[in-house]
Amino acid sequence: MTAPTSRAPASGSVEPAAFAIETHELRKQFGRIVALAGLTMAVPRGEVFGFLGPNGAGKTTAVKLLLGLSRPSAGRGNVLGAPLGDVAARRRVGYLPELFRYQGWMTAREVLALHCELARLPRAEWEPEIRAALELVGLVERADGRTETFSKGMQQRLGLGVALLGRPDLVVLDEPTSALDPVGRQDVRRIIGALRDRGTTVFLNSHLLTEVERVCDRVAIVDRGRVVAELRMAELNREGGVRLRVTGLDGAGSEVAAAFGPARVDGEWLAVDGIADADVPRLVAQLVARGGAIHAVVPTHHTLEERFMSLLGADEADGPDEADGPDEADSSDRADATRAPAGADTRAAAPTTEGRS
Repeated sequence: MTAPTSRAPASGSVEPAAFAIETHELRKQFGRIVALAGLTMAVPRGEVFGFLGPNGAGKTTAVKLLLGLSRPSAGRGNVLGAPLGDVAARRRVGYLPELFRYQGWMTAREVLALHCELARLPRAEWEPEIRAALELVGLVERADGRTETFSKGMQQRLGLGVALLGRPDLVVLDEPTSALDPVGRQDVRRIIGALRDRGTTVFLNSHLLTEVERVCDRVAIVDRGRVVAELRMAELNREGGVRLRVTGLDGAGSEVAAAFGPARVDGEWLAVDGIADADVPRLVAQLVARGGAIHAVVPTHHTLEERFMSLLGADEADGPDEADGPDEADSSDRADATRAPAGADTRAAAPTTEGRS
């Protein structure tokens, strides 16, 4: 299928052939309820892409459409160069749902073997794939332990191992660190970094903005079913300024600093937004030349959470996407989520998992 002619506005100079995911005005409606109003975005290949939004923004619905577990009401999209739901493309996608469960009597090794079979990997590849997955997620010593004895964090690691079987070109992770302790979260960050290094695209849906800020190359912020902003994390990290603790200027500090960017005074502290790093020494020199004494220089930058809240303008509690509620009552889409098309790879709809896509 030819790539959509209208691309995501913020995708910059990235060429269409470089997109792992591309959608144009993708819409999902349940009766009179609009779960996704018109999603247009582009996810470059080989990047870690964060998909963020408040509860009810349509994130879960969007993931279902991308995985072929639900049909769009309107619009179009490609995943790995193929139309949404394409069987061959689905075989190249790894997926970790937010909520899932494995049969408690199965060992970790047996779970991975089952999913090797569901993914239709050649039998000769099972053993090395299972071994690599266990090593990558840190479960080698528990490979023969029954999953009913696993903690939530260990279950999460196993689910991540399942998603990585067969070296997929695209990995979709839904809240991958939600059940992990700080050490486990660091391990997941390491795994995501390794995936990026080998050219795998990672699509990360998460409420943990600090985790997203650490691992993502760029993020899309979704509200009311549409992308309201797409940000490169490198650019966001360059935004900010500097705070200086200055005495001896009697109010003249803001006058000097105004030449470098918007400035404000808070007691002995002088804050300057948008100043380039290279201009900070010059600012300090001018303040000293005016008789100021510099006690501290503290670089600042805008956090992802600050940008998120400035765009959406309201606090949102963690929880399930409200806009996806009607999907549970829609019989045709419920069938899509539990029954793969004939001949399809069942990696994204394995019967051993229970959860939202």
